[in-house]
Amino acid sequence: MTSLKNTPWDQLEIGMEAEVRRVCRADDFFVFANITGNMNPKHFPRMKELEGDAALHEPVAPAMWVSTLISSALGNRLPGPGTLYKSQKVEFFERAHAGDEVIVRVKLIAKLDNHVARFEARVDTAEGKKLLRGEAEVYAPTAPMDYNVDDIPGLLVEKHVHFDKLLAEAEPLPPMKTAVVAPDEGDSLLGALLAADHTIIEPILIGDEAKIRAAAEDMGRDISMFEVVHEPNHKMAAALGVRLVNEGRAQALMKGNLHTDVLLSEVVKRDGGLRTGRRLSHVFVMDVPGLTHLLLISDAAINIAPDLETKVDITQNAIDLAHALGMDVPKVGILSAVETVTPKISSTLDAAALSKMAERGQITGAVVDGPLAMDNAINIEAARTKGIRSLVAGQAEILIAPNMESANMLAKLLTFVAHAEAGGVVVGAKCPLILTSRADDDKARLASCAVAALFAHRKPAI
Repeated sequence: MTSLKNTPWDQLEIGMEAEVRRVCRADDFFVFANITGNMNPKHFPRMKELEGDAALHEPVAPAMWVSTLISSALGNRLPGPGTLYKSQKVEFFERAHAGDEVIVRVKLIAKLDNHVARFEARVDTAEGKKLLRGEAEVYAPTAPMDYNVDDIPGLLVEKHVHFDKLLAEAEPLPPMKTAVVAPDEGDSLLGALLAADHTIIEPILIGDEAKIRAAAEDMGRDISMFEVVHEPNHKMAAALGVRLVNEGRAQALMKGNLHTDVLLSEVVKRDGGLRTGRRLSHVFVMDVPGLTHLLLISDAAINIAPDLETKVDITQNAIDLAHALGMDVPKVGILSAVETVTPKISSTLDAAALSKMAERGQITGAVVDGPLAMDNAINIEAARTKGIRSLVAGQAEILIAPNMESANMLAKLLTFVAHAEAGGVVVGAKCPLILTSRADDDKARLASCAVAALFAHRKPAI
């Protein structure tokens, strides 16, 4: 329990001092920006260089944010809980940056009428850089107070650093030639153009040429540098995209404004398709705020009610993709409703079998465990509470769902409730298939293309 105690008015003595320390974090600056509406880019990390400011590497702490730290010393330490502000005046000197540790010191210099206490205030970096000098007057508490702060809710900053890393890794690679099938309206064309802007793909646009050019014109985009292949029939356009991959003219296939089953029907053809020895499966790659790693979820789009044999391929496909994304030995949690093997719940039997198959080398490249319920798959405390001890429980990086409905619901829940970003690809074919949705935002579209590019560049032989 974290408890704060105050020093009431009658116990305050001139010369009393208090100190607090705080490490400046970029997340603090994002919170401050949202609270105040001050969106000055000098305070944000990873912004493009501003004119005349190319030497700026770390975000600058907002001066007024630094001044608010004085209240942490006054409200938490001296006088402490029950303190209310009367006035504050400060003068700023040098600047703090993200990563700096700052020291806030307050010293009581006068006791005035009406329980007003005047404090001298100063803020410096731990290295001794002078940031702020000033005074603050507060109404000191008159009665003792002991306050527990554990119940105050925390804040989670919505940012997607894992996707930023994927984009940074994909952009230096040679652009991946990508057959984009039926990009004949704005949303379906935009994803391809965004990825091209970031040098992730080099699109070959296959579809109704007039509609494609009209969509580009509506967006104010020039597509003269890209190859456009006129084929207005969606089924024929899909077949043409598959043929370009088989001929080595494209390294990936991207869905445009056509039904997924139309595209996949051409991909899975026995003659002339893109089949390998594996079943195709979709993998959502998710950047969930608060998680320290990417989270992969499969299969949420293709295999409706997979049997054990299909789940083996689903699991191995997800592991192979994880390797391409930099996870050397990913932790795979096989999900069910419960974490015990129960004959009445068939998914627990499949999970146990998959775990044993991984132990025997029939699934390779990962640590696999199941059955696991969702809570004890991703939360270490939930796993410990239930007495589950394994290398996966509480720290799964890949989640294999029992069926398509549960995987899809899980991914959508994380996206629309937990504010995760979701990209994804279909793997198990000769090339990655990029299936973007009209509901995807720009970051998700880019991430899907980056995932496909990294997989195409690093994928193992199937």
